[in-house]
Amino acid sequence: MKISSMKDLIDRYLAAYNAYDVDGMLSLLSQDVRFENYSGDQLTAATSGIDEFRKLAEQSRSLFSEREQRIAGLEFGHDSAIAVIAYRGKLAADIPDGPSAGTVLYLQGESEFSFGNGQITRIVDRS
Repeated sequence: MKISSMKDLIDRYLAAYNAYDVDGMLSLLSQDVRFENYSGDQLTAATSGIDEFRKLAEQSRSLFSEREQRIAGLEFGHDSAIAVIAYRGKLAADIPDGPSAGTVLYLQGESEFSFGNGQITRIVDRS
């Protein structure tokens, strides 16, 4: 896949994510998409297939009243890319034994994207 096509998919995916547009995100993913989220070395969420991804994406929408992922760096491989992500999110609800609603979180992480047949086939988020 061309670098320009991979970058376009990533840009469109992040725009949909930032807009809370789950259908827009899903339109860019393969039916068998794999998603994994790691905090440190711990796997905190994983999905297999578009239906599981939809459920997680819809649940995640309610966690933040505002959220934005920005690309701070981008490196391409063969049918893959690693994006350095700057994340800002404002909590919509209190987290048990954690921050309260209204707290603004700033995180730095990486998202690894894999591609096939003009779609995103895998996303691995690490923070």
